[in-house]
Amino acid sequence: MADLFSDAWMQKFMQEWNDEPELSGALAEIGFNSTIAYGVEGETAPRGFIKVENGKVAEAGSYGGSDVNWDMRASEDSWNKWISSGIGMTKLGLAAASGKLKFKTGDYGAMLKNPKMAAPFIKSFDVMGRV
Repeated sequence: MADLFSDAWMQKFMQEWNDEPELSGALAEIGFNSTIAYGVEGETAPRGFIKVENGKVAEAGSYGGSDVNWDMRASEDSWNKWISSGIGMTKLGLAAASGKLKFKTGDYGAMLKNPKMAAPFIKSFDVMGRV
């Protein structure tokens, strides 16, 4: 397996995201567009990013400094745990409340209050497990 959030990892994540109708299809229904960065807590910059256009990932790879709508950080151990076992709504809430999952950029609360965004967000962790 490629290093977490490396260019190769993000390319595979893009493929898996686009192949998952509960993720890309659900986000297409609401016209979701966003640039999302993923990183490890304590590192200066995120490691990888995806650019989502109408629910599908149009671009993915190593983070190069562009503006993002979402920047999520956690320890590498936490990411690996969530990727291997999923996160679910309860674990997600606990991770955010305890600071294990940090949103350096992005409105976590607004996303969780919108079921059309929350369910695909949780599904994205399942999709990460396929990478």
